[in-house]
Amino acid sequence: MDFMQDNIADAILAAGGKNDPAVLQSDGMLSYGELRDQVNRVACGLLNTSSKGARIGILSENSFFWVAAYLGIIHAGRTAVPLSGDVSGDTLAYLAEITEMKVIFVSKRLRAKHRDALNELGLIVITETDELPEATSEPMPPIEPQEDLAAIMFTSGSTGTPKGVMVTHRNIACNTTDIVEYMGLTASDRVMVVLPFHYCFGVSLLHTHLMAGGSVVLNNQFMYPETVLDDMAEKHCTGLAGVPSTYQILLRRSTFRKRSLPALHWFQQAGGKLPDPFIREIRKSFGSVNFFLMYGQTEATARLSYLPPDRLEDKLGSIGKGLPSTRLEVLKENGSPVAPGTDELGEIVASGDNVTKGYWQDAVETENFFRDGKLRTGDMARVDADGFIFVQDRARDFIKSKGNRVGAKELENVIAELPEVVEVAVIGVPHETLGEAIKAFVVAARGTPLTAEDIRRHCAEKLPAFKIPEAVEFLAALPKNSAGKVLKPKLREQETN
Repeated sequence: MDFMQDNIADAILAAGGKNDPAVLQSDGMLSYGELRDQVNRVACGLLNTSSKGARIGILSENSFFWVAAYLGIIHAGRTAVPLSGDVSGDTLAYLAEITEMKVIFVSKRLRAKHRDALNELGLIVITETDELPEATSEPMPPIEPQEDLAAIMFTSGSTGTPKGVMVTHRNIACNTTDIVEYMGLTASDRVMVVLPFHYCFGVSLLHTHLMAGGSVVLNNQFMYPETVLDDMAEKHCTGLAGVPSTYQILLRRSTFRKRSLPALHWFQQAGGKLPDPFIREIRKSFGSVNFFLMYGQTEATARLSYLPPDRLEDKLGSIGKGLPSTRLEVLKENGSPVAPGTDELGEIVASGDNVTKGYWQDAVETENFFRDGKLRTGDMARVDADGFIFVQDRARDFIKSKGNRVGAKELENVIAELPEVVEVAVIGVPHETLGEAIKAFVVAARGTPLTAEDIRRHCAEKLPAFKIPEAVEFLAALPKNSAGKVLKPKLREQETN
């Protein structure tokens, strides 16, 4: 694969015209010319305070500041380390220590929140009000795209300890090019971004739209979904991207389906399985809008597969097939592929230039998940006769109840058929005689009289007896991380304490 620039920041910024809008937010617009200037100034400043490859932190909400800092760090040949604004002081200290971070870009709001921790760490802190140096003609260091890191993206592992995924320039170039190609993105595309940029799905929206010469609209107020919809209409967004909870909340707690959004022509959904009933609702309400259902992992830069919109009807529930540059295999424990068109289950194993180098300073976990240049995803799946992959569940999310293996996703799909359900998460909880009992946590629409017995009765109409939840608990909200993904470990922890 041949890329015009080895440095991925340069490739991402190459397409947009000088006066074309690159990033929009409530208080204005940043053109490509202005963004390139800010990126160059960030990079020139870093030449004097750090060396090639140095890990540079970013602690900020989505903003012009975040975008310029991120691309400026990469343009300078340094490694961006985006962090969640919700990070604790102890975790911030841990991440700064293991990455040997000396410089961090911090928004004014988050600097006030983390003032004590930042002071104790003794980092060079740069905020959006600090004067950046003028850009110079000093050359940036050369990049070896397959080896040099563009970013370390932290994600929580099975132990709960953050793991830093090492993302190279080539990883981003490969994945971004594939996504632009299969979605057909152009300079006319403008995406509404409600996902945080410290999350791989969120930052991939920045990569793809800028590389296509398009633009991104930033809205950090998804807790008020009507403001997001107002922004989409006002700024003529052509696309919306979200995790399952994004669409569930829009469908159940906003005027989404009633809105006139004439510029809208596609949705992207990744970050977990959106129950099929919600997909059907979106298709019914927005029949002319393409729905790109995707599957990915931080360890694969962002995306691994997609289901073409024209296959949603006959392949509903599938994650599709691998991206153009990605090979996906579904392998049994002995390493042989599952038989297509059967119920055989295997683990999804991925290879390609989007598969990252492993985990920062964690040889054990790297060996567990990355072997022979292939990523072991931990997701169990089957393959139909046409080669489409259907994820059944994470290996750790299968429930062993009454001697049977039960997939949580199947139950979540069935419970989500009830129109009163906003969100649902199913887990197994320890049980003396059953091994694990099935428990459903449900968020119901406000003011609805839905009961646990209603849910159990509905399940009994659709599922065998051993799959009916033993318990149902109603919550005001499911626990989520800052990207909006449901945290099932939190639910399990609640049940064992």
